[in-house]
Amino acid sequence: MEVSLLRYRPWRGKLHSPHKSVWTIARISLMMMFHRKIFWVMYSLGLFIFLMYFFGQYLLDWAETTTAETTISVGFIRTEPARFIEVLRNVLKFNGQPEMYRNFFWWQGSMVMIVLALAGSILVGNDFHFGSLPFYLSKPLGRWHYLGGKCLAVAVFVNLMTTIPAVILFLQVGFLKSWEYAVEGGYSLGSWTIAGEEWHLRLPNPLFFGILGYGLVLTVCLSLLLVATAGWLKRTVPMVMVWTTVFFFVRLLTAALVDGLQYHPRWRLFDMWNNTNLLGSALLQVNPYGPRPDWQPSVAEAAIVLGAVSVLCLTYLSHRIRAVEIVR
Repeated sequence: MEVSLLRYRPWRGKLHSPHKSVWTIARISLMMMFHRKIFWVMYSLGLFIFLMYFFGQYLLDWAETTTAETTISVGFIRTEPARFIEVLRNVLKFNGQPEMYRNFFWWQGSMVMIVLALAGSILVGNDFHFGSLPFYLSKPLGRWHYLGGKCLAVAVFVNLMTTIPAVILFLQVGFLKSWEYAVEGGYSLGSWTIAGEEWHLRLPNPLFFGILGYGLVLTVCLSLLLVATAGWLKRTVPMVMVWTTVFFFVRLLTAALVDGLQYHPRWRLFDMWNNTNLLGSALLQVNPYGPRPDWQPSVAEAAIVLGAVSVLCLTYLSHRIRAVEIVR
């Protein structure tokens, strides 16, 4: 029988490097989530915290501008609304200081946990449960390409809900205050005179790199934890139970041991979310220990635990994928 009768056609396109399969796997994983309504519902709920910060700054700035020279008298009491608004801004941390971004990452993280718990079984667990992983690995790509694609897909979710909104808030503060805020404290790269005007080139505000650093810590740690947990449990309900235990009940347990029973602060190292907060606060140049430094472990210890957990996740995933039977 001739080959033409079998309806086979030779591949006439250009063959790419296996490294480009990382983005292909990530793109397919993202499309699987984007086609589910539950993802958009949870993502919309997660944006409420961002919108609160975004429009809250606009409202406070508008109120402060309109009442700049206004004085209210009630009997013998005279007050200036602008001062009250300034106090309210500092209490709510809507002032563009590092504490604002630290609080934003902390509150936004609760929605990130829920979205990732629901997304884990769809992105990774189904590949193990329904046998899709041998199909990926039968192609000319390695297990690290598969892991890279899945972690890249998770990284997109994490940054869509944390890093990108935080950068938007940073730009908004620069727009409301002045663009000097964006380069305040940045290293000067030099100055030039063009058409009689002097132009200065400076690096962005170190706070900007702190925001990116905090987002990177969340991206790396949460991506590896999610992929490893999803490869182990495979289904949605066990994923939700384990993530609730790791990021909620462990936090309550360690807080009770350290704050209530006066155990050593190193017990908090079991709380992964507290470890990311310590390291992220240090990157934002915020005091990571709060009013009671003796109730928190050191930033170095938190970084070591996060690194060790990430290495363990990579090791487990490498052995887990290597155990899959493949027919090439």
